[in-house]
Amino acid sequence: MLVAFSVAPSTSDAEGGVAAAVADAVALVRASGLPHRTDAMFTTIEGEWEECMDLVRACVDAVAAHGPRVSLVLKADIRPGRSGELTGKLERLERAVESAGAAGADG
Repeated sequence: MLVAFSVAPSTSDAEGGVAAAVADAVALVRASGLPHRTDAMFTTIEGEWEECMDLVRACVDAVAAHGPRVSLVLKADIRPGRSGELTGKLERLERAVESAGAAGADG
């Protein structure tokens, strides 16, 4: 499964930032050994149900150490028997975009 999530404290530091809290969560993701990708809005991890949910919970706990309230946004793509989807989905999309572009050029 793929799990895209964003976790942040509900309060920020004195400068309005949440980077230190989010960094604690991202450090856990990187240490987990699960395939992952972090961008400006979400971190996406790939693994089995239990390991993904355990990691999300650990990230929430790490962020909770920074304040009394945590926001979690989570989206999951549950597809049993599949792996390598962190990159596989993007590769299929790129092929489709190339095909659409080639079809548009013929039009």
